[in-house]
Amino acid sequence: MAKYPSASTLLLVALLYVSAAAKINGLYDNGICKSLVETRGYTCQEHQVMTEDGYILGLQRIPFGRFGNNSTADQKPPVLLQHGLTNDAAAWLLNPPDQALAFILADQGFDVWLANARGTKSSRGHKSLSNNDPANWDWTWDQLAAYDLPAFFNYVNNQTGQKSHYVGHSLGTLTVLAALSQQTLINSLRSAALLSPVAHLGQISTLLVRVGTQLFYAEQLYNFGLHEFPPQGQLLQTLQTILCTHPGQDCSNIMAALTAKVYDSLLAFFGQH
Repeated sequence: MAKYPSASTLLLVALLYVSAAAKINGLYDNGICKSLVETRGYTCQEHQVMTEDGYILGLQRIPFGRFGNNSTADQKPPVLLQHGLTNDAAAWLLNPPDQALAFILADQGFDVWLANARGTKSSRGHKSLSNNDPANWDWTWDQLAAYDLPAFFNYVNNQTGQKSHYVGHSLGTLTVLAALSQQTLINSLRSAALLSPVAHLGQISTLLVRVGTQLFYAEQLYNFGLHEFPPQGQLLQTLQTILCTHPGQDCSNIMAALTAKVYDSLLAFFGQH
């Protein structure tokens, strides 16, 4: 008989994800542009786009590199970056400029657009539903492929008059492959680069993430009535407190625990924020 992890194991895994997500979210309380882009010396614009099913999504644009000619933005090839699961556009910006893909592309002459999937910090709006309404969270990656991604591509195409290059990571590969199978991006996509394309989970190297996938923790928490993950407000603070006081837990190194290996220089960089 298979041995299933206990409820306490499920809670611990969930708490670790909550703590890591909270640390990243705290880096840009003033918005992605002001907190993570303009502070590095880049021009940044905040945009919004509405999907066909009513979600209001945030989209950041870096039209120029640090040392580029600002008068030629209309001629620069646009590139849309789509983040992975439990991330948002900040994932492309956390490293130093010479190691962060969004900044590298901007410095190389691309018109960079950063997408944020529904439910993330920049994409929490809806034309009629509130964040407290369970219906607001009643969607899966199918809707990301059918609604979010086409909305982003159409918006960038309308703004630039050009087809877009695309870079997707993890979940961002799944959604673009699904959208391509539905032939919804034929007139908008110029090329696609897929980073860590989703195929199977057998090579996950971190114990915490592997346990999380085996537990189907998101579905379990949804069944418990927790529709938004990570949770917000007092519940988030309570979960963090429980985690950080649990014997043997080192909250200062939570990112290393989730990613298996984080270089010391990057941990120091994150610690400065």
